[in-house]
Amino acid sequence: MSGRLEEVMAAIDPARLKGILTDLIDIYSPSGKEEDIQLYLEDLLSRAGFSVERQEVEEERYNLRVTMGEDEPKLYLVGHVDTVPAWDLEEFGAREDGEMVRGLGSADMKGGCAAMVETWLALAQALKPARRPSVGLLLVVGEEENGDGSAAFLQDNRAPWAVIGEPTGLSACFAHYGYLEAGFVTRGVRSHSSLPELGHNAVESMLRVLLHLGKDTLFKRGESEIVYSIREMRSSQKGFVVPDRCEAWIDLHLPPERDPTSVEQAIRRITAGAEQFVPGLDLSLAFDFASPGYNLGTDNQLARILEHIYQSLGLTLKFEAFRSHSDGNLFHAAGCRPLILGPGALEISHTPEEQVSFPEVLAAARIYAALCLGMDQYAGLTLERRGALNCFDRQASWVGC
Repeated sequence: MSGRLEEVMAAIDPARLKGILTDLIDIYSPSGKEEDIQLYLEDLLSRAGFSVERQEVEEERYNLRVTMGEDEPKLYLVGHVDTVPAWDLEEFGAREDGEMVRGLGSADMKGGCAAMVETWLALAQALKPARRPSVGLLLVVGEEENGDGSAAFLQDNRAPWAVIGEPTGLSACFAHYGYLEAGFVTRGVRSHSSLPELGHNAVESMLRVLLHLGKDTLFKRGESEIVYSIREMRSSQKGFVVPDRCEAWIDLHLPPERDPTSVEQAIRRITAGAEQFVPGLDLSLAFDFASPGYNLGTDNQLARILEHIYQSLGLTLKFEAFRSHSDGNLFHAAGCRPLILGPGALEISHTPEEQVSFPEVLAAARIYAALCLGMDQYAGLTLERRGALNCFDRQASWVGC
């Protein structure tokens, strides 16, 4: 470790970082109500001397964008400040339990946001403006709903690379699953619940359709690479009657190479054959949202920087595919190369048990600093020197003075 990186590492302040993390968790910021947390972050960054740009998404909802360096950003650190709604409005705040920090959004992704902000403050504290990398910090709204914050940014902005701090347990995800949302509606005939033979139960039809779908090898758990979850199911509530309508929504997470259109066609084909098992079936399908996955591979400069910094920090570097949907899909579709990497575990996100390891958050801040400085140096090299780095001596110094 040498030069600028050593100076920035020394400026990363664990106490300040923990304060930012707990403050962020204590500010309730479900999708659509992010203004309070953006005001906090805007004030924090402004007091550090930065000019913070508000990027309007809709009335009283905006992203925050900050840049440093002399050129256009080569890389953006991207974090979403919104969370899912609280399970309990009395219990959503930060609670420390040894090295763990618990609370709504701690993993998804206020841990990542806190690490990015601390990286930003350390870069500014350690380096004079002329020595700072040409990078950006983007704090967006709306990721947990429809990604409208990132979509607004991408209308007029691009960067070669983005690092998105979703919870990966610090695994580096240069590959990302695709996503497909499938809606099912069955219709029946209402009758008094004591005389079900006179009606047609839409819930029973729905259950049979879903069981039929699950028997196909494409969706058989343990055998298929497709990850699907029946997210919700509800019927018409008209009192003591046989329900005449049932609606279900399924989330499908698809391996990077799987085209969402092919999965939609498969679902239509499979359900078309359900009529022979469900007499009188009246079924309609809707596919309102689809996003393809991607695989950037690991033969790139960011991966090489990660190899060095993980070794320096005593961490094991793992390359994985990110299994959930995220703003990474939007950034990739817009021509950016997104790396998903952040503290916390995806499996406990969106649950009352959500928590994040503070040592992971601190490590994330150091990793983000190395990526900012290393990518900035790489972008300034000549094409010939970049080619040499692609076959570089792995013992060489990689962050310049």
